[in-house]
Amino acid sequence: MRDTARVVAYAERLDDGHREDLLGALRGLGADVTDTSSARTATYSVLTLDVELTVQASRVRAGLSRWTAASGVGAALVQAPVYGPGPKLLIMDVDSTLIRQEVIELLAAHAGREAEVAAVTEAAMRGELDFAQSLHHRVRALEGLPVTVIDEVVERIELSDGAEDLVAAYLDAGHRVGVVSGGFSQVLAPIAERLRLSFAKANDLEILDGTLTGRVAGAVVDRREKERTLRAEAERAGVQPAAVIAVGDGANDLDMLGAAGLGVAFNAKPAVRAVADVALDLPDLDVVRHFAGL
Repeated sequence: MRDTARVVAYAERLDDGHREDLLGALRGLGADVTDTSSARTATYSVLTLDVELTVQASRVRAGLSRWTAASGVGAALVQAPVYGPGPKLLIMDVDSTLIRQEVIELLAAHAGREAEVAAVTEAAMRGELDFAQSLHHRVRALEGLPVTVIDEVVERIELSDGAEDLVAAYLDAGHRVGVVSGGFSQVLAPIAERLRLSFAKANDLEILDGTLTGRVAGAVVDRREKERTLRAEAERAGVQPAAVIAVGDGANDLDMLGAAGLGVAFNAKPAVRAVADVALDLPDLDVVRHFAGL
């Protein structure tokens, strides 16, 4: 019996030439197209093709990567549990994924140490430093800041393009959406409330007498905790991991992306792009809903 799957192509604009080129590429890879549909939003175009695979999915995925490199059009091979009927779960990273910024850098700017902290953040996201150790190092730079800086930082947070639309599409269809972050719960809470997220997990900044102590209270949310949260929330929602989409950008997200049915690297570091199921470089998170068939 042939496996069924879906190919989702996306770009700022797609035309008939892209469609015919992709159809030809899929035929050459051993994927028979059974149905097609297209959609256009104000910022991007999507072409969806239902396929039957006569070869292994890994071969088709590799061929799509070559086609993407040659055409400049993004494309994802999505397995049936991700877009098929039944309950779904979307779990995302926060900093540089759900939101545009790195929160710890915004906080560090108040201490005059933004550049120092940003350099450590970059190394950690590339996988060059242990995340927990790097977090403790960066949080020490915040020692002595008044707790009021948290509210100031929340005011500066900008959601990534398409984030609100993506979350709303899941929630309106009756599915769950949550985030798990190596950032901080005090900053994340108002964002989660605004978006009506189903759950939100992050680190707690230690605060004493209205001042940041430069320490994290409790265990650090690292890559292992992100994966554990995915599995726990999937079980709670009655969703198989194969039907989960996870989205992130850094090395701290790798275990979470690997545990999901579809791991999406969003404007990600090279090490993450190399192993994710999808490398989404179009800067609009709303594209992800098409992977889920929403």
